[in-house]
Amino acid sequence: MTTAPSRSADAAAEIPALAEAVERRRNFAIISHPDAGKTTLTEKLLLYGGAIQQAGAVKAKGEQRKVTSDWMELEKQRGISITSTVLQFDYAGSTINLLDTPGHQDFSEDTYRTLAAADNAVMLEDAAKGLEPQTRKLFEVCRLRRIPIFTFINKMDRPGREPLELLDEIEQELGLACWPVNWPIGSGDRFRGVIDRRTHQVVLFQRAERGRQSQERILSAEDAAASGLVEPELLQAALEELELLEGAGADLDLEQVHAGELSPVFFGSAMTNFGVRPFLDAFLELAQRPTARSSSEGPVDPLRPGFSGFVFKLQANMDPRHRDRVAFVRVCSGKFEKDMTVQHARSGRSIRLSRPQKLFGQDREVVDDAYPGDVIGLNNPGMFAIGDTLYVGPKVEYEGIPCFSPEIFAWLRNPNPSAFKSFRKGVNELREEGAVQVLYDTDPSRRDPILAAVGQLQLEVVQYRLEHEYGVKTRLEPMEFTVARWVSGGWPALERVGRIFNCRTVRDAWDRPVLLFRNDWNLNQLREDHPELELSAVAPVVSGVEPIAL
Repeated sequence: MTTAPSRSADAAAEIPALAEAVERRRNFAIISHPDAGKTTLTEKLLLYGGAIQQAGAVKAKGEQRKVTSDWMELEKQRGISITSTVLQFDYAGSTINLLDTPGHQDFSEDTYRTLAAADNAVMLEDAAKGLEPQTRKLFEVCRLRRIPIFTFINKMDRPGREPLELLDEIEQELGLACWPVNWPIGSGDRFRGVIDRRTHQVVLFQRAERGRQSQERILSAEDAAASGLVEPELLQAALEELELLEGAGADLDLEQVHAGELSPVFFGSAMTNFGVRPFLDAFLELAQRPTARSSSEGPVDPLRPGFSGFVFKLQANMDPRHRDRVAFVRVCSGKFEKDMTVQHARSGRSIRLSRPQKLFGQDREVVDDAYPGDVIGLNNPGMFAIGDTLYVGPKVEYEGIPCFSPEIFAWLRNPNPSAFKSFRKGVNELREEGAVQVLYDTDPSRRDPILAAVGQLQLEVVQYRLEHEYGVKTRLEPMEFTVARWVSGGWPALERVGRIFNCRTVRDAWDRPVLLFRNDWNLNQLREDHPELELSAVAPVVSGVEPIAL
């Protein structure tokens, strides 16, 4: 008589399949300064991954298609990325989750949250400009999280700085060692291709039809020299520079790469597709697989049998026809399956996840399963908040995602009292998804919220979305403050200090005191007057507490 296999036997059988799925996953975010070519590179990676048939451009001409990652109408109008999105595709036997982030500095906080879900980061540099302020800022966030960083030096088909100078700048200013995986042959209008440092093969590129994959020829250095396809002086100069690099004696150490201490460097041009495929191939080989994540119970291994994951982003109205709300969940351990019932760590409730979605920009399709490293979209009826943990089996709760100090503040006025219901709904939903921080006056009779943002464009986007997604026109009244600090000891610590000057006390969505200052001088003055008052530029993570609604 045959007996059914035990649950423990089933679990044991699942582990090899889970390990294989994890081994196939690669997950990364692209960080850059505005106009470095991030959205263009994203499109070309999708093109080479076979996820799209023709790459778009941020500034499309004629019938050329718009970019996949910029789906919001305002993004198309402005030609910039405003919100993070997820693009999953298969390439060379691997499943890649590309976390596309806003390049504009006004949307840094969205990028900070997205980096919490990334296993790797690609730092994109303009060959002419080198390191720029936003790149430096995002690099520091990666360093805090010890995320491996791969560097792609873009726009080699335009006049730019010397490659050795660009590497030296990264090493000197960021303290990040570099190991060029390939080396450019020429630059500007004489950029011909790259030399693979590990195989010593020469990869020559030819321009292709706009939006299509470039034509490549792979030759030995000797054959390339004899082919007449590249000027001898360009090839010789590149080989001599490679000899200098080899003389430095550094090796490509994957342990250092995965610890965020050594950056593999690639050269190319996303616009002309030169160097994109060599980068993608090498990245899959060198990138970190999904790794253990910090939690309340210690590091959680991806091979832990029970599913677990955390919400790192919320997005309202991705499909304006249905007024939907989507929670982006990074899978951290185990296998996710459609219709499974999970525990919501913050509320303790059980939730059945009946329509999980695979995300591809604005496009979505129902997904049956997902594995560590993947990102899934869940319908959000107002239950999820950024930082929430979902799990099956023994309780686990991942580290939350903090709020960073805003720099611009304004009252948000609703001139039409009859639209208050829509106004309230819009403000609450945009706050939940992290589009902007919302603060409140300590006087309960003043019901207008205070919008707090990193950049002015964030406020404009909130107004635009309130009007076009919720039907509410609003008015902004700027405030004179530029600095915000959370009081670490909460209201009791503030009460012990007594009356304070040259700042304004407001409360955040979790009813925590926040002090607003006109400038750093006022902040430093308060610190001198009250050294016992502990202030923080980063809001502490809140667990198990529901935020206050407008």
